[in-house]
Amino acid sequence: MLSSMALRSVFKSTSVVLRECGVLSRLKGTRASLQLKHGAFTSVTTGPSHSNNETALTGIGSFTIQSVRNYARVVRKKKPVMTSQLSDLPPTMLKMEYAAVPLAQTADDLVKRLLTLELASHSEKLKLKKEQLIAKVQRDEADRSSSEVKVAILTSKIRNYQEHLHKHTKDKANKRWMLMAIDRRKKLLKHLRVTRYDAFEHVCQQLGITYTFPPEYYRHATRRWLAKKALCIKVFKEVQKQKLEQRKKIKQTPPPTLAEPARTEATGTQ
Repeated sequence: MLSSMALRSVFKSTSVVLRECGVLSRLKGTRASLQLKHGAFTSVTTGPSHSNNETALTGIGSFTIQSVRNYARVVRKKKPVMTSQLSDLPPTMLKMEYAAVPLAQTADDLVKRLLTLELASHSEKLKLKKEQLIAKVQRDEADRSSSEVKVAILTSKIRNYQEHLHKHTKDKANKRWMLMAIDRRKKLLKHLRVTRYDAFEHVCQQLGITYTFPPEYYRHATRRWLAKKALCIKVFKEVQKQKLEQRKKIKQTPPPTLAEPARTEATGTQ
């Protein structure tokens, strides 16, 4: 009876101490000390009990009081910095609609800031960049509908979509528009490569486009298709082995001699 009462009192005291400290304990054979509210220290001796009579305030069970662990946070990989296509536009450049105005060059500094790209929006900068790309590949100043100009316009759009997707990776609509623009540009480049190869090379060189040839045959790889392909390859190899063995047998067999029929013919005539 006394031992059971002592066990209950010890468990109650230890549970109160654990609640005050807010630390989890593990069952190990160690010794730990706790600091109570009043600043006093109480030691809890831990270790397995050898007999029922020896169970007292010390040596009841095995409690390990551990300090709160400061676990390291997961280090996130930094995304590679993507250079914008608008980075080469200087902030002192005039906007496209004010470039041909002579008074814009002699205006006040405050007015100049409003007319230049320093306070321009992203759409205005993108419009100026598109005109620069068109000027590199257009046939003449009035050319606005040739295949080269269409490729330049789609290239500026695609690069803008890529910059947006680099920051906002979950924008599915933007990704779909980018893929549609890439398909349209691919068709235009394919047509330009077949009809005017010199213009195709000029466009790729001026706009920095690397043209990759599409695969001759493409099929979505499913498990069934992969298993069927592996079986076909296996059967093909077995057939090739059988044909090789037949060829070896044909080579090993001696060819029929023509001397014997000639002798029979000679004996027949005699």
